[in-house]
Amino acid sequence: MSTLSTHVLDTATGTPAAGVPVRLETRAGEHLDQGTTDADGRIGSIGGELGHGDYVLRFDTAAYAPGFFPEVVVVFTIADERHHHVPLLLSPFGYSTYRGS
Repeated sequence: MSTLSTHVLDTATGTPAAGVPVRLETRAGEHLDQGTTDADGRIGSIGGELGHGDYVLRFDTAAYAPGFFPEVVVVFTIADERHHHVPLLLSPFGYSTYRGS
């Protein structure tokens, strides 16, 4: 089983993005868990213990700040037994993500 965390940073201001609602789903759309980023832009744990498979993180970025992308959807695969961290770097007209540590 694996664990999952996420972190949202506002690259326009250079600060953590606090208050971003995040939803975790299976690739088939089954709701697993949800949370909101804390003052440091983090959700330290979401979803509990996760098995191998494809997952979806839905970031409600419109709840944080209006912009071109009201929602960011990140689809990723868990294929091993370690901790997974999915950061989101957010700006009004773009975003990026990567496999963090």
